[in-house]
Amino acid sequence: MSHQHSNSSDDLLAGIQEENFTDLELIFLRQLPVDTQKASQKAIALLQEVKCDRIICCGMAESRSILTVESNARKGKEFLKTAIDLPNLVSQLKTTEISHDAGQFVCEGLYFEILNYLQSSHSSCQCLFVHVPILTKTNEREIFADFKNILSLI
Repeated sequence: MSHQHSNSSDDLLAGIQEENFTDLELIFLRQLPVDTQKASQKAIALLQEVKCDRIICCGMAESRSILTVESNARKGKEFLKTAIDLPNLVSQLKTTEISHDAGQFVCEGLYFEILNYLQSSHSSCQCLFVHVPILTKTNEREIFADFKNILSLI
C-alpha cells in the first residue's frame, strides 16, 4: 500500500537470508505478486522443481504486533489445516502466537493453495504460514529470534 515503506515479511526474509545457517538448506522465493493465483502458481512451480520437507510462507500483517502462525486456510466453504503441531511450536517461542484467521486475502489464498497442492500430491512436506507485523526497533530483535527458532524447530 502507498503508506507502507516496505513489506515487513520480505524485510524479515531478507535479514534471514543474510544469516549463515549451516544445519539448514534454505530456498527463498521472495516478493510474490499480490495476486493469489499468480503467487500460488509461482510457489507451486518451485515445489514441483525441488523436494522439501517444510515450507514456511510469510506475509505482512500490519495490524498485528507479534509474529502469528496460522492454523488453517479457507477458500469458500473448504477448510484446510496445517499438520504442524502449533501449540508445541509456540510453547518454545518467546512472543509468537497462534492465529485462526489468515486474513481472507492473498496470504490465506496462497496458504490454502499450497496446503491443497501438498494434500492432493500426497506429499509428506508440511507447510506453515507466518504473519509478520510491521518491524520496529522495539520488536525487531524478538521477531527475528522467534523466526530463527521456527526455522530450527520445524
